[in-house]
Amino acid sequence: MTDDVKRFEQSIAGRAYLIEVSPVSQDRWRAHIVRLPGLPTAMMPFYGRTPAEAAAQLSAWLTRAHERATAHSSGGGAR
Repeated sequence: MTDDVKRFEQSIAGRAYLIEVSPVSQDRWRAHIVRLPGLPTAMMPFYGRTPAEAAAQLSAWLTRAHERATAHSSGGGAR
């Protein structure tokens, strides 16, 4: 296992996100959103076998969350 930390910049629903991914064991990486450099948010982490996979899972979740919030606020969400 290495001590490498990877960072990914994603634009989701018009907002910029910085995703930080760090190794937790061999073939297991943890991704979380960074609000300020080096300080993770309280949001749950996402895991993957590679840094890109962990970041992609977090990005996909954020995309779904924004889509659901938009649908709900425009009256199109499930009740």
